[in-house]
Amino acid sequence: MAGLWIPEDTARVLRKPTAADDKYSRGVLGVRTGSAQYPGAAVLGVEAAWRTGLGMVRYLGAARDLVLQRRPETVTVDGRVQAWLIGSGTDAATRPAAETSALRDLLAGDLPVVVDAGALGLAVGATARRIVTPHDREHARLRQELGLAPSGGDRVQAARETAAALGAVIVLKGARTIVADPHGWATTVESGTAWLATAGTGDVLAGAVGALVAGAAADDPAIDAHGLARVAASAAWLHGRAGALASAARGGGPITALDVAEALPRAVAEALAIA
Repeated sequence: MAGLWIPEDTARVLRKPTAADDKYSRGVLGVRTGSAQYPGAAVLGVEAAWRTGLGMVRYLGAARDLVLQRRPETVTVDGRVQAWLIGSGTDAATRPAAETSALRDLLAGDLPVVVDAGALGLAVGATARRIVTPHDREHARLRQELGLAPSGGDRVQAARETAAALGAVIVLKGARTIVADPHGWATTVESGTAWLATAGTGDVLAGAVGALVAGAAADDPAIDAHGLARVAASAAWLHGRAGALASAARGGGPITALDVAEALPRAVAEALAIA
């Protein structure tokens, strides 16, 4: 069993900027996502990061022109960051060797890394503080790479086992998202809507997680796994709430991933209003 992550929990994690803040103190997220085959994943993740709230996004990836068309405030040269988001919209089978080497360098570094989609396999054996974001099928492959038995029906216990074996925070996506840290702590997030089961919403979640991790790391560069897990759970709650808000704005009907990203500021505002 794992406790339910509630709006008040998210409110305790979020921090509203003050007059003393600048773009660096609010957090800078480095992003290496997207590919020629899946450029939209990069656009969605960058959009979500900006909409969740942080000081800067640095995008270093294959979808630079599309990212800038959608979010011209994005910086596209290398420089100072406080966290990384990698993997969304990439395929390990077609990724250039130089890019794989660059991702491995990040995963051996000192900064926290949100690892999504095509980079999940690189998280095994890495030493950076990691937050991995698999769905159930990706989770099964990850467990196989770790030498773990098939998870069976208990997703909470399986997430705990995977987090411990990987030495990282896991965000196991689904209608009930499970967040677990390597030390056995876990929580369940149920703030969403079934309309979130559509292409691209995982990329939006990854961007939201990255934004909050960058902000948390700006406040505490040594943030530990439990702190990262609480941040990840907050991002999952905001993502679910944004999905529900986006659907409600359309009469309770279907939504797209971009709708979810655009609703993130309202979800953030709701959570901040609780504090």
